[in-house]
Amino acid sequence: MSSPVLRVARPTNDLQKVADFYTRGLGFEVLASFENHAGFDGVVVGRRGCGWHIEFTHQHGVTVDRAPTHEHLLVLYLPERDVWSAAVERLEALGAVACESENPYWDREGKTFEDPDGYRIVLQNASWG
Repeated sequence: MSSPVLRVARPTNDLQKVADFYTRGLGFEVLASFENHAGFDGVVVGRRGCGWHIEFTHQHGVTVDRAPTHEHLLVLYLPERDVWSAAVERLEALGAVACESENPYWDREGKTFEDPDGYRIVLQNASWG
């Protein structure tokens, strides 16, 4: 029996900008991409060998709104301080600015950034569980 895979999928207005944020900023890889698949373009990012990935799509002729709230979060647990610091530095080098989290819990051991679509990414310098 094969392991389940989690795909988080969401639309964007700018595939290149969001792909850069997740690859150059967070160190993910482009796992796949497609153009004009039934009116959609897309890019899939993640890490090879992991049971999860994120798909961003753009439907031709459609504009999507920014994130609906500041509590739409993607949380990445990075327990090694040097790995966490490197991720923060990569995002800041791309021009991302840390913002105060809506939930102060995330500011204790992490930093929160907004991706190009306004969705928030928490880099948590802690282990999960």
